[in-house]
Amino acid sequence: MQSRSPQVLALVASGSSVLGVGAVLAALMEFGPHAWHMAVHILVMNVGAPLLAVIGLARWRIALRGVSLLWPATLAQIALLWAWHLPAVQNLSAHVPGAMVASHAALLSAATAFWMSLFSLSGPSRWQAIPALLVTAKLFCLLAALLVFAPRALYGSAAHVGHGLGDQHLAGLLMLAACPLSYLVAAVLMTVHLIGVDQPPRAPPPIQRTAG
Repeated sequence: MQSRSPQVLALVASGSSVLGVGAVLAALMEFGPHAWHMAVHILVMNVGAPLLAVIGLARWRIALRGVSLLWPATLAQIALLWAWHLPAVQNLSAHVPGAMVASHAALLSAATAFWMSLFSLSGPSRWQAIPALLVTAKLFCLLAALLVFAPRALYGSAAHVGHGLGDQHLAGLLMLAACPLSYLVAAVLMTVHLIGVDQPPRAPPPIQRTAG
């Protein structure tokens, strides 16, 4: 497990960041249905999925080719999250039993695949984790900004309309605070580790012998 120590450290730090931000916002604000759905998405994708990835790789020693799976998993995770937040999909899911549970399951599967492929990187290929994390954070930020700065409610279901535009803005703020923070913290920690690994060990200073 020593070879995966930077990934585990990144998991603990990012998970703690997400939980800390979520706890503060939950204490200060009243969540509507869309904000609660977003909070579940965040817990599933940024806490549950990386935890499952670490457990799976450590316990069952799953053999993965991280480089070949990393970018497909990255794109699948981003595409699923954006697709789920399309107004037509959100409004349809409000009238389909089990649609919300199915969406959480799909996002959990995609996020777990992303973190497993990222944690399975080894050797020179580890640097690819950095752009994958940054691209994910940037596109999640873009979706969050759309929810925050939209001048009108994007979702027309009765539950969303009943809680107004503020619920949508709060959902975007949750994503804007927690999701990019999680990925950025993981990227920074893995970058620091890679820089430390690449530095050659320093030679010990020569021993000074005194004339005697």
